[in-house]
Order: sequence, then structure tokens, then C-alpha cells
Amino acid sequence: MKRGAVFLENIRISVRAIRSNRLRAILTMLIIAFGIMALVGILTAIDAIKGSLTNQFAMMGANTFTITSRGFNVVIGSSETRVKNHAYISYREAMEFKERFQEPAISSVSVTASGMATISYRDEETNPIVQLLGVDENYLDAGGYEIERGRNFSPGEVASNRSLAVIGADLVRDLFMENEDPIDKVINVAGVKLKVIGVLKSKGASIIASDNICFMPVTTARHFFSRPNMTYSISVMPVRGTSMEMLESEAEGLFRVIRGLDPRDETDFNISKSDQIADMLIENIKFVTIAATLIGFITLFGAAIGLMNIMLVSVTERTREIGVRKAMGAKTKVIKRQFLFESILISQFGGILGILFGLLIGNLISSALQSSFIVPWRWVMGGVGLCFVVGVISGYFPAVRAARIDPIEALRYE
Repeated sequence: MKRGAVFLENIRISVRAIRSNRLRAILTMLIIAFGIMALVGILTAIDAIKGSLTNQFAMMGANTFTITSRGFNVVIGSSETRVKNHAYISYREAMEFKERFQEPAISSVSVTASGMATISYRDEETNPIVQLLGVDENYLDAGGYEIERGRNFSPGEVASNRSLAVIGADLVRDLFMENEDPIDKVINVAGVKLKVIGVLKSKGASIIASDNICFMPVTTARHFFSRPNMTYSISVMPVRGTSMEMLESEAEGLFRVIRGLDPRDETDFNISKSDQIADMLIENIKFVTIAATLIGFITLFGAAIGLMNIMLVSVTERTREIGVRKAMGAKTKVIKRQFLFESILISQFGGILGILFGLLIGNLISSALQSSFIVPWRWVMGGVGLCFVVGVISGYFPAVRAARIDPIEALRYE
């Protein structure tokens, strides 16, 4: 009981000392809060980005793999998916694969017609940032897209080179008046007139998905947007219960035959899963995590120095008070604990403030990414622990100095 009473008394003395030097204490708390805010805020935002990436690639179809040409150079951070240039995948090769791949899976052929297309309808026109893709009837299923209004392309429409389009939600907003139905309207796509037969369900803006997109039959894209070395992509989505690894192996073997490769030849195309791309992106986010951690630690180091200076000034200002307490029987360890408690309280108040601001900022970013509310408990607990360590380190030397003050000299101090 006596020990508990001493503990509560130390807390009361520490709070009273903080109140008597509010400005200095608040400034120190804010410095500590800034360091913890940088740490928790950035790391919360990173967790939100990771969650958003995982969800978005799952929407694309985590159980999907894509065959692309190695001439298509993809660099993510330090990872590179090709070693040298190879022949592009032709339309004939892509279609032959689709016809011959009889495994329990959905195969789709697509091609990028333009990455910076302009689309117009009457007097309205988009910015030249629309992604224009030629796709077949299976692409929406394999790519994780859903139709909100209208319908998808039929196999006959793809085969017969029909001038049709399925557009994203952003194009509906930019081109058509509110409550105007875009179905059966004719739009001008980079100089080609296409009739809208479907509108995609919104995916939201992100690193890998966009609503600023327009699909046309792959044959139509091939007819109007043909260019030298036009390369096609093949997406394969296994049906439920089918081994992904087995299908990848079967797909690679079949496409090697279609490409006319000798058994000793190197495979001259890429097979990549959507979750592999997500893993590469998340792996490279670790450098941002390291940078955020360093910023937080550097700021906390500066806060620790500032807190130590404040405690040393406090010891000097309260020299007579220390002398009186010692004269009344206060032990050395009691004086030491009083100053340690004061330092720890200041750092903990600053830490709590920083955690709250960090969670707020991190979840604002999470909200912008349409992700759920995130509390990185590991980093929150780590922040509380760091603040405790800062308080102990910053308060220990001033506490020892206060405990060693001679009571007689302290009583004579002016």
C-alpha cells in the first residue's frame, strides 16, 4: 500500500511540474508527437496500400495467369521480367493457343490499341488518357470486370469485326449527361465510330485499375489500330478446383509448340500471375517503410535531446525544492523517480498524440484508396514502447543529477 501511495504521489508531482512549465512541455510533446506521427502515419498508409493492392489484384482474378511477349519490358523496382528481346506474340499464335488449349479453363486474347486515346460524343471529349483495349468475349471474366449496364461482346460479334464498345464508369461521367443512358449511343474512339453496348462496374482509381477504359472487339482493334510488331496477351483463368501449377505447365508446353521452339531452346515468353505482380509491388514498398522508420527515429532522437535539456533546466529551477524534500527525509531514489516519472509522462503524452494524428492521416489515405479502417497495432505498441524508452533515456541523467544534489547547498541556492 505504501509503495502504491508513493507511486501516486510521484505521478501527482510530475503532473504539477508539467503544468508549471506548460509551454516547454507542450513543445517537447509536439516534437515527440511529430516523430511518432511520421512513423505510425506512414506505416498505416503503407498497410492501406498493401491491402488495396491485394484486393485490386484479387478483383482482377488472383487465380489467373497471363502469357506475354518477352519483348514487353516490365520493370518494377529492381525486378525485370526479361533478359533480352524476343519475337512479339502474333494474333495467329494467340488465337491458335485459345483454340487448342482444351484444359478446364477460360482463355482470353487481348491487345492494347492505345494507352492515350481520346473519345468524344457530340460536343463532349475526354482527355487523351483513355486506355483502349481490344478484347474477346472471355476477357471481362478473366480480368475480373463486371457489367453494370448492357452486355458483353458475343463470340459472333468478335469474329465478325463489329464496331462495338464496352466503356468504363469514368467515360460515362465525362461524355454523357446525368441520367442519360449511354447504351446504343455511338461514340468516336480515336476517329473510329463505335456503338456502346455495355458499361463496366466502377473499380475506382488505383495503381492497376482504372475506370477510364474502353474495350472493343480484338478483331476491330486489329483492323483499325494495326501497327508493326503488334503484340497480343493471353489470359488464362482456371475453373474451380483446377491446379494453377499444372495449368501453367500445360500452357507453357503448348505455347512452346505453337512458337516452334526446340526442346533445348529457352522459353521466349513470360507467364505471370497477378498475385506475383502484387508481391513485387509490395516487396518494393519495404524501402518506403525503411525510410519512414528512419524519419521517425531521427525525429525521436531530436525529441529525446530536447526533452533531456528541458529536464536539466527543470532540475536547475527546482534546486531549492529538491533541497527542501531531502531535508524533510526524501530519499535519493524517490527524487530520482520523480524526475524520471516526469520525463516518461511528457514522452507518453507526446506519443499518444502522435499515434492519434498518425492513425488519422494514415486512414485518410486508406479512405482515399477505398480501403477499410486500419490500426497497425504492432506499430502502435512499438510507438508506445519507443516513447517510454525516450522518456527513460532523456530523464535518467537529469534524475541522477537531481538525486545527487547536496540538500544544504540546495537550500542556499538562489
